[in-house]
Amino acid sequence: MKITIKANGETHVGQVRSNNQDSFLVKEESQLFIVADGMGGHAGGEIASKLCVEEIAAFLQVKKAEGCFRDTTHPDPRICTIMANAVNYASTKIYEKALEDPSLKGMGTTATACMILDDVAYVAHVGDSRLYLLRCGLLYQMTHDHSLVNEQIRAGIISKEEAEVHQLRNVITRSVGYQEEEDVDTSTFRVENDDMILICSDGLHGPINDVEISQELQKSSTTATSTLIDLANSRGGEDNITSVILHIKV
Repeated sequence: MKITIKANGETHVGQVRSNNQDSFLVKEESQLFIVADGMGGHAGGEIASKLCVEEIAAFLQVKKAEGCFRDTTHPDPRICTIMANAVNYASTKIYEKALEDPSLKGMGTTATACMILDDVAYVAHVGDSRLYLLRCGLLYQMTHDHSLVNEQIRAGIISKEEAEVHQLRNVITRSVGYQEEEDVDTSTFRVENDDMILICSDGLHGPINDVEISQELQKSSTTATSTLIDLANSRGGEDNITSVILHIKV
């Protein structure tokens, strides 16, 4: 099925941090889109997120050249495996970089990657960045946060409202690069005409609720990258803020 994707991505350092440890990729020609939110002292987070985006893209480019995405019926579970392997390829590269430079020890990053083949979105995800789908005015969170508070929510220990103000709300339980391999969530869904996809770091979804995200996407389409970042900054901008938005036409 022939689809057209209009995409836009933006990132902002926020109002508090001195450097931006978020990275993103918008690659319309290969229909690949990534957000990575780095962590680590010194310049570690910035290096980790940049490496993550670059290495995932490089790995998938090689697989494309090898013909791994041709002559298949979508969704194909083998492509989910390739997506997970791409994230772990990046994880190994980040881990090795940290071994070379002791000042980067312990650096890591979230990774939320989406590649669209025909009318199927393939998603690979680690950490607490998020991928949302807006369809027919309804917003769906398509990824699960790998965070301490989300695990407590799912276990019934705390409520979602309590999690929003929890002092450990920024602690994640999985990251790319902290070790050579990580448990990568993968999923697929079919895209439809006029779908919108938002991939964002927690600097955006933290201060902005789902209703507001839905409203801005419906009002501004792909230019909502700017309006959402402005809104997060107006509420303190305590973290780096990254937004990648796709508008699907079938």
